[in-house]
Amino acid sequence: MRPALIKQQNEYLVARQREFRFAADKVTDAWAAFPEVVAVAVIGSVAKPLWKEVPRFREFRDERIEVWHECSDLDLALWVDSQHRLGELRKAAIKALQEAFQANIGVSVASHQLDVFLFEPGSDRYLGRLCSFNECPKGKRDCLVPGCGAVPFNKCVDGFKPHDDLLAPAAHAMLYRRETGRLQLALDLPLPSVPN
Repeated sequence: MRPALIKQQNEYLVARQREFRFAADKVTDAWAAFPEVVAVAVIGSVAKPLWKEVPRFREFRDERIEVWHECSDLDLALWVDSQHRLGELRKAAIKALQEAFQANIGVSVASHQLDVFLFEPGSDRYLGRLCSFNECPKGKRDCLVPGCGAVPFNKCVDGFKPHDDLLAPAAHAMLYRRETGRLQLALDLPLPSVPN
């Protein structure tokens, strides 16, 4: 495989992570207006410097060529001291993503690529996920999971138990705290430390 193709793929993967980080900043700005939002952090692969791996793409996989990790969604941790307006939080996130896209400022992250983990402030107890459906319940198979929608727009994922290290990236990727305001931009989080 030509080195130019590998370089092009690596540049695309770094740019894609940057788009997700930009989206994280836009969504965080939208949520900061809600008094029940205590904190927001980026978690998952978007929060970390990318690492090299053999990807799922056939042309690279077959030749065992390593490229940067592919970020496929945006995982956010959201600490709320009330769940009474989860539907409004969902709408605010979608509106922020749409406005960023329509302004043509380099973000093309769809709302279904946003995965929001809800936590209780202080204890970090996992509460559920912010549902992406526009109504609750929506009548989909996901809605049939026991407990799903008991709190409107709080999605229960069948069999999901958070890993002990789920919030580990929040230590360095906290974007917002109610008592302080904006702490940092996701766009300023570390990039890969080695060249393409």
